[in-house]
Amino acid sequence: MTDSTNAHASVLWRGRLLPRFGMKLLAVMIGGALLSACAIGPDYKRPEVVEPAQFKQAQGWRQATPSDSLARGAWWELYGDRQLNELVERLNNSNQTVAQAEARFRQAQAQVRSARGAFFPSVDLSVGKTRASQGTGSSSASLSSSSSGIRDTLNAQLGVSWEADVWGKLRRGLEANEATAEASSADLAAMRLSQQSELVQDYLQLRVMDEQTRLLQATLDTYQRSLKMTENQYRAGVSDKAAIAQAQTQLKSTQASLIDLIWQRAQLENAIAVLIGEAPANFSLAVSKSIPTLPQVPVSVPSQLLERRPDIASAERSVIAANANIGVAKAAYYPDLTLSLAGGYSSSTYADWISLPNRFWSVGPKLAMTLFDGGQRSAEVDRTVAAYDETVAKYRQTVLDGFREVENYMVQLKVLEDEAVVSNEALESARESLRLTENQYKAGLIAYLDVVTVQATALSNERTVLTLLQTRLVASVQLIAALGGGWDGHTSAEGKD
Repeated sequence: MTDSTNAHASVLWRGRLLPRFGMKLLAVMIGGALLSACAIGPDYKRPEVVEPAQFKQAQGWRQATPSDSLARGAWWELYGDRQLNELVERLNNSNQTVAQAEARFRQAQAQVRSARGAFFPSVDLSVGKTRASQGTGSSSASLSSSSSGIRDTLNAQLGVSWEADVWGKLRRGLEANEATAEASSADLAAMRLSQQSELVQDYLQLRVMDEQTRLLQATLDTYQRSLKMTENQYRAGVSDKAAIAQAQTQLKSTQASLIDLIWQRAQLENAIAVLIGEAPANFSLAVSKSIPTLPQVPVSVPSQLLERRPDIASAERSVIAANANIGVAKAAYYPDLTLSLAGGYSSSTYADWISLPNRFWSVGPKLAMTLFDGGQRSAEVDRTVAAYDETVAKYRQTVLDGFREVENYMVQLKVLEDEAVVSNEALESARESLRLTENQYKAGLIAYLDVVTVQATALSNERTVLTLLQTRLVASVQLIAALGGGWDGHTSAEGKD
């Protein structure tokens, strides 16, 4: 005995004509089923989220008006670097992480097509031959012929079956698959944006390192001249040997810093190669003499962030799918209505197999439902409800994380901008101090140790300014990504007041 019982209501007719009463009965049943069709389960409503009226750090920023329906555009072009633009285009075409996400999206699209196919009848064709033995009822007859109870049967049958979506199980299933495909599409957009952001950050850091390399190289040239001048003064008896040691120490320390930049740049170059789908050994970036422009980033209001960020869109569409799955689970409590139609030919010989006397057909509806399953359906409903609650919580958390990231990068850019102003002022003072100190040393008024100290301070300030610029460039990329990507042409020029 099984835990479930199928209740069947089927009608089978055989003959040359289907009785009119049977046809009418079938039409009434199907028509009634379709007219009364409804979708079991809750209809989707967007979960409520904590949504501030504006960002806390929005003061001083100009509001942009982008939308998820507008093209995000080539946001990396805001940095005004042609080579960067070319690299991002190569990433869009060759990045293997994006290719994986795109393949997952195509899988989700195939699932949608499969779910839509369930709304249409399925047609089956079977052709076969069977050999069966049947008792004759007489032992003497069996003895007289060993093959009298064996019969060959040839069958050719075409069958059509269609499940009426009376309770909306198929519709809810399609709704879930469509939402999952949309979530997969948003995941693809999120992955592409993430990879683009990573490449742009790596490229900007590399270009700042090129400038740091030029700075250290120029500083090394200066230190070489200082060492030579100190050696000349030592031979002339003006300076002592300690001054030469100090000059050599300063020179070697700067050389070590330059060597350190070489491997850091190589790491960034290799990372860019992988992002564009190239083997690091086959890729190189020539040293550039300029640093990309720091753009002004327009900021949207928080409500638009919910529409623009692909990770938030993916999280919400997962909620839609989970909500539809509740309806699928609840529909299991109701009977399934299936209409079957079959016809073909059956004969014991090939000669008259496909002929009018050997034809057969059958048609009839069937209702089937599970009467007892030991609580399996109830457990499945509880599971889908819990899964829905999980996706809602994940959606709300993703929204909160999005707000947090935007706030963080906005305040970071503000603070770094103020810090850059102060650092540039400190750099100007350090340069002036170095100029005066070197003149005093040349005039023999101070010891070389004083020059070393001032030179180290000046170099530190030079590198601090470049490091701040690098951090600001990276933070601008992170803010753009946190806002969901770039904007169309009429908003890309907007920026901070």
